[in-house]
Amino acid sequence: MQTVWLTGAEWLAVLRIGLGLWWLESWRHKDRKGWFERGTGIAWAAGVAAEHRWGAVRTGFEKVVAPRPRLMAYVVVYAELALGLGLVAGFLTPVALVGGLLLNLLYLVLMIHDWAEQGQNAMMALISLVALLALSWQTWSLDHAIGLFG
Repeated sequence: MQTVWLTGAEWLAVLRIGLGLWWLESWRHKDRKGWFERGTGIAWAAGVAAEHRWGAVRTGFEKVVAPRPRLMAYVVVYAELALGLGLVAGFLTPVALVGGLLLNLLYLVLMIHDWAEQGQNAMMALISLVALLALSWQTWSLDHAIGLFG
């Protein structure tokens, strides 16, 4: 494989780190006071789920998220932080990549009608998949430095 400036493994690390920075930006721009004290994020998602075309999404939201909105707000917000930190540092990278892929797929399914959101979630999911299958933690990562994941 020929590349310019960096090796293929280094470019994959750049992709992984960029994805991590994207997750950190998602965390940074959230109104955490609104999410945690007023429940704005989960309330918005509840409105989206209530009008969703797929009954499984409405039912799943009502059974899993609606009974525990405060807990789910913390789960969403701090999952984004953990994903960002893990991917930038390259720590528990495969776990972060799978977790991010699943979170993006959940966002993708929930917001099936919002085309602007779909582009972001689809691209983040694709990057997660490529970074996972290409073992992007082989370069510039704590995982590599301490010998995790081969």
